[in-house]
Amino acid sequence: MRRPLIDVAGNRFVDADGRQMILRGVNLGGDCKVPWPDGGTHLPGDFADHRAVSFVNRPFPLEEADAHLARIAGWGFNILRLLVTWEAIEHRGPGDFDHAYLDYVAGVCRAAARHGLLIFIDFHQDVWSRMTGGDGAPGWLFARLGLDFTRFDAAGAAHVMQHRYDYARAEARQEDRYPMMSWSRNYRLPANGIMWTAFFAGAALTPGWQIDGVDVQTFLRRHYLGAMAALAARLADIPEVIGFDTLNEPSPGWIGQPMSALQLAATREAPIPVRAGPAWTPFAALQAAGGSRVELPVLAPGPDGAMRIVGRETANADGVPIWLPGTPDPFAAAGAWNGSARDPQVLDEDFFRRLDPDEALMCPFFHEVAETIRTVRADWLLFAEMNPYQFAYGRGFPADMPARSVNASHWYDVDILWRKRFDAEVDRATLRERYRSEIAGLHAASDPRGAMPRLLGEFGIPYDLDQGAAYAAWANGARGESLWDGHAVALGLMYDALDALLISATQWNYTATNRNDPRIGDGWNQEDLSIWSSDQQAGGADGARARKGFSRPYVERAQGAIVAMQFDSDSGRFEAEIDIDPTIAAPSVIVVPETCFPGGPIVTTDPGARWWHVEPAHRLCVAARRAGRLRVTIEPAVERRPTAAAR
Repeated sequence: MRRPLIDVAGNRFVDADGRQMILRGVNLGGDCKVPWPDGGTHLPGDFADHRAVSFVNRPFPLEEADAHLARIAGWGFNILRLLVTWEAIEHRGPGDFDHAYLDYVAGVCRAAARHGLLIFIDFHQDVWSRMTGGDGAPGWLFARLGLDFTRFDAAGAAHVMQHRYDYARAEARQEDRYPMMSWSRNYRLPANGIMWTAFFAGAALTPGWQIDGVDVQTFLRRHYLGAMAALAARLADIPEVIGFDTLNEPSPGWIGQPMSALQLAATREAPIPVRAGPAWTPFAALQAAGGSRVELPVLAPGPDGAMRIVGRETANADGVPIWLPGTPDPFAAAGAWNGSARDPQVLDEDFFRRLDPDEALMCPFFHEVAETIRTVRADWLLFAEMNPYQFAYGRGFPADMPARSVNASHWYDVDILWRKRFDAEVDRATLRERYRSEIAGLHAASDPRGAMPRLLGEFGIPYDLDQGAAYAAWANGARGESLWDGHAVALGLMYDALDALLISATQWNYTATNRNDPRIGDGWNQEDLSIWSSDQQAGGADGARARKGFSRPYVERAQGAIVAMQFDSDSGRFEAEIDIDPTIAAPSVIVVPETCFPGGPIVTTDPGARWWHVEPAHRLCVAARRAGRLRVTIEPAVERRPTAAAR
């Protein structure tokens, strides 16, 4: 039996030679959430064609794959978090898989392998599905569960760009109709509450909710895992595919929330953030789903930042039910409330607080995913995710995780993400330490025993900072790296923190269809975090945005254990220390991107070590014969000109 290309040893990634490995890569790509070619949220649509869509050519047509993948590998990345969605595989109907898409994904993976890139598959979702404001699950599920997604907007059950946007208006963004980043409010709206609660807790909370002779949770999970198994079978013979993500940023639904008590802040039991605007409870959501008008308190932050009630708002003013005719409310049938439109009453305030969301719900789910993929190929790693907000409240991964699981949690500088501003004159040392502390704290909270390898599955920055100032400058003829100096500073500080912590990571994201248009961006809900855009290819450029922030050296493979590594973006000096294990015959490998070392590297090592430069792979190999500490210093042969990103 062959040894896997990547495995885990304790809390480290190791390669087939036993070398510790750092994985650095990118998410591919942001537009994989929507169908090809006209599924982007910048285009109007009502999802009526949800069974006929195709995701073939997301992230790009296969004939364009080599150009994109060579570029990604050339920047020094060695792994892809490749986005797929449940909808992309099973959009036509239950068990009716899109085999053309499965073959296409296999084609992308084989192309990536040709360029030396490893891959793990991310089954992606945001707020459940496209019909509920995000992406992920297929549309036919709603009718099978007794829901009519065509009524979600009228009932206020989902906040969807295609329903809220006025596409005839000229301005690129419409903050009055669809505020920036507002898609996330769906997690507390009725449609998401129903679907996520059913997915994770339907068997325990609503056992009478039966579909095809099984409870709703079993029905949903059977199809989700069936889609995963179908893709796994297509990829089983590609060694460079090293594993599967469990499910991107899963929501707990209503689990942990009181039935009717208003939440003014997230809690340990219910960690989804409470945003300004109408405040939903499960009780209000269930009433609205049944076709009742509901009065909601409206929240806004006070002077101290805490949420307070500032008014009232009517939801579902027209009394539109989202349950299909003849479908009884399964939560009422299970005893959560009386289901009455005239005199609604809570029957069990703690209905959604009966279960431990981590041990009772997430732990079995992780084991189901692991069994699904490892039935196909036993060596696959499990890239595990939980709801990212819960780690701030001391809730982490269950103790009984499947073997060879990876902590694939996400982190963002939420201030940059939400405000879309960054001051390049910030105190770099202070911000670098904040990033290091936050990322370290995330992993300490999520896996306090440090039992799993750590890979930061998502992090990144918006490129439309400061009202798209860089795009305006580009449109006016500005060129060169200095255009992205502020972006490069922010990214560089994030990578500094990752280096200090010796953490693997996949940056969000590379979108092949990205445009410098605030309405388009990555093609999904006006997000724009792609490190590449075709708009940046003018004049023979390679399309990179802020390349100096993310294309940088790191120890990819260590002939033993990595002790430390750091990169000074001002001088271009990279330093690494490795504890050598002389029983490992293969050398250490350090990524030396041409961006950082345009004239080649100048290398200094301890006596007794031998090094050689491998081109065009942009790798430096260093071999040591004896145990002990190996120090390697690499500097550019051509003197670097400091930029604002480096000063």
